[in-house]
Amino acid sequence: MNGQVEMSLNMFEEMKKFGNVPNEITFVAVLGACRHMGLVEKGRKYFDSMIKKYNIEPNIKHYGCLVDLLGRSWLLKEAEELIYTMSMAPDVATWGALLGACKKHGNKEIGERIGRKLIEYQPEHDGFHVLLSNIYASKGNWENVVEIRGIMTKQGVVKTPGCSIIEADGVVHEFLAGDRSHPQMKEIEGMLEEMAGGLKRMGYAPGTSEVLPDIDEEEKETNLFRHNEKLAITFGLFTTSTPAPIRISKNLRICSDCHEAGKLVSGAFDREIVIRDRHIFHHFRNGTCSCNDYW
Repeated sequence: MNGQVEMSLNMFEEMKKFGNVPNEITFVAVLGACRHMGLVEKGRKYFDSMIKKYNIEPNIKHYGCLVDLLGRSWLLKEAEELIYTMSMAPDVATWGALLGACKKHGNKEIGERIGRKLIEYQPEHDGFHVLLSNIYASKGNWENVVEIRGIMTKQGVVKTPGCSIIEADGVVHEFLAGDRSHPQMKEIEGMLEEMAGGLKRMGYAPGTSEVLPDIDEEEKETNLFRHNEKLAITFGLFTTSTPAPIRISKNLRICSDCHEAGKLVSGAFDREIVIRDRHIFHHFRNGTCSCNDYW
C-alpha cells in the first residue's frame, strides 16, 4: 500500500524461513504486492505455489489480484481469459479491475465489451459509467461519451465528485475540482500560476484528450490545472514548509495527469508529497512516485 513491495516480499521469505506456513490471507497480501509493482512472473510463481505447495484453493480475492496484475502489465487478453476460466463466478470487482486496466492502456475493444457488461450488471454504479466514458473519450469517440452520459442521466446515476483534503495549522481544508471558494484563493491562484509555468518549462504537457471537445485547448488546460489534487498540492506548497511532507487524502483514484504533475512538483520544488487515494499511498519524491506508475 505504501510502495514498499521489496520489503514486504522479503518479509514473506523470512517468514517462511522461520517455519511460519502462509495461509490464504498471506497470499492475498503477497499477490497484492506483486500487482502494485507489475511483478508478473513473481505473481504467477506465488499463485502456483499457493495451489501446488500449500494446497490452498484460490478464492475470488486471489484471482482478482492476479487479474489486476496481468491487466496493469498490458496482458489484457490473458487477464480476460483468466476470468473466464476461474473456478468460481467472477465478481464485479474483478471485472472492474480489468476495465480499469483497459482505461489505463487505452484498449477500447476489451474495455467497451467489459464496460457494457458492468453497467448492465450494476446500472447504479457511477464509476463503471465514468470509466467507460473515459475510454471512449481517450479515443475521441464523443458520440459514445454523450450516449453513456445520457444513460447516466436517464437512470439517475450521479458521478461522485472528487475531493482532496489537506490539513494546515490544525485546520482541515477541502478542495473540489474548479473550486474558487477558498478564502485564500488569491494566494492559491498565484502559486498555481507559478507551478503551472514551472511544470511546462520542465516539459509537462496537460493530458487534454479526455476533456470534452466543445471547449478550446487553453480552457481544457485550465480545467486540468484546477483538479482538486493540484489545488491541494498548490495550497500545501505555501502553507507547509520542509522537511514536513505535504499530506493529502483523496476520495477517488488519482488521475494520470495529476499523478504526473505530482512527480514533477516534488522534483521542481524539492518537496515530498504524500497522496492517499482510494487505493494506495503515493509518495512523491525527487520526481518519482513510490508506486512506480502502477496504480
